[in-house]
Amino acid sequence: MAYGTRDYATGYSNFSFFPKAVKWLLIVNIGIFVVNFLAVQAGSSFFNHFGLVPAAVVQTFAVWQLFTYMFLHDPFGFTHILFNMLTLYMFGVDLERTWGSKRFLQYYFLCGVGAGLCVVLANALFGNMHSRTIGASGAIYGLLMAYGILYPERTLLFSFLFPIKAKYFVMILGGIAFLSSISASDNGVSHVAHLGGMIFGYFYLRSKSMSKIDLLASARYMYKEWKLQRAKRKFQVYMKKQNDRQDRDRWVN
Repeated sequence: MAYGTRDYATGYSNFSFFPKAVKWLLIVNIGIFVVNFLAVQAGSSFFNHFGLVPAAVVQTFAVWQLFTYMFLHDPFGFTHILFNMLTLYMFGVDLERTWGSKRFLQYYFLCGVGAGLCVVLANALFGNMHSRTIGASGAIYGLLMAYGILYPERTLLFSFLFPIKAKYFVMILGGIAFLSSISASDNGVSHVAHLGGMIFGYFYLRSKSMSKIDLLASARYMYKEWKLQRAKRKFQVYMKKQNDRQDRDRWVN
């Protein structure tokens, strides 16, 4: 699923720089992907211990898997890590720029761990406790939720062709994740993790812990709008004075 982002109101493109947290998440994820690929080629199963297996979390208390599974991707499925890292780059830049690196990482890992907990719970109730989940998709879908809430009117290019508002794009992805999570066949994709990341992200953004950030962002927006309107009024007054002066001079001999 391809898409692009651009704020058409300001002309700002979020491809202009790499903030610190996004940069290191990209480096670590890609680095582990390469090492895992080489390990699998050499016949090693070392990284299997770090994927999310509900039975291991519940029975042997392997809680670290709720964190480490986010950094593993299918070593034979390049599109898996490509989609996740591209989405992290395209949407994470603006979020980190708004929140700062510390808050961004807190949110990212909250969504990832929350998605992992949803996977464990869903498999304990309805699925296979010995299934293995890997990938940063839970955290990535949390970022998509945040982007849709913080920048609802920004235009995304769905498949790089069709413009759509961010808020509607997130609604569509949420609906797909929900319907897929209750489907009998998931084709090896953990849609529960996708949905879980969005759910945890939504409630975190709506909680008191994010209220200061929401208020700050709103205040900045209102201040910018006020400055813009004031500049427009000053310009209109200036142009009116210039027009009046030209009209008076026209009748002077």
